[in-house]
Amino acid sequence: GDIDMNPVCTINRRILVIDDSPNILEDFRKILRPAGSFISDEYSEFKQDLLDETFLHCDKEPFDLDCVDNGMSGCDLVKQAKLCGSPFAMAFLDVRLPNGWDGIETVERIWDEDPGVQVVLCTAYPDLGWSEVLIRLGHRDQLAILRKPFDPIEVWQLSTALTMKWHWTQQAQLRVQDLEEIVTNRTAQLKE
Repeated sequence: GDIDMNPVCTINRRILVIDDSPNILEDFRKILRPAGSFISDEYSEFKQDLLDETFLHCDKEPFDLDCVDNGMSGCDLVKQAKLCGSPFAMAFLDVRLPNGWDGIETVERIWDEDPGVQVVLCTAYPDLGWSEVLIRLGHRDQLAILRKPFDPIEVWQLSTALTMKWHWTQQAQLRVQDLEEIVTNRTAQLKE
């Protein structure tokens, strides 16, 4: 068993968005879906409001996007996705979700289901106590903050960077497992 150091695999571009505002969910769809999905009249207005021509015309690979309006539904999707072998690489969550769990509890429950999900907490409230967030969620390297109103390029760049980070973290874990198996097998051979 030698290890293939250059496996061919596709990047997981599955993203979950949890926000109670239909307008915010639509903004995420418009930013992260492929250019071919921008065929409505509202698109022109959206383009003028949020996106510049350069961003729109650059060649961007689409993200696989799921959007829900509450934490419980989002957590259910994370659980199902992991069970089906097609986990989410990342999630954008509104901090203040009025129906059921707030954003922080939702993150805790998502990480109970799948600790590898990269999370971006979104908030429009400058009064949110980040010390409380960090006490509850810890100083984890898969947690980022995005202030609303967000710039579409920030959403795109975070999505690109964090899905790649998820990918390379998974690849590193597979390498470690492979190396551990090789060490175990060779140790057993030496004892024979």
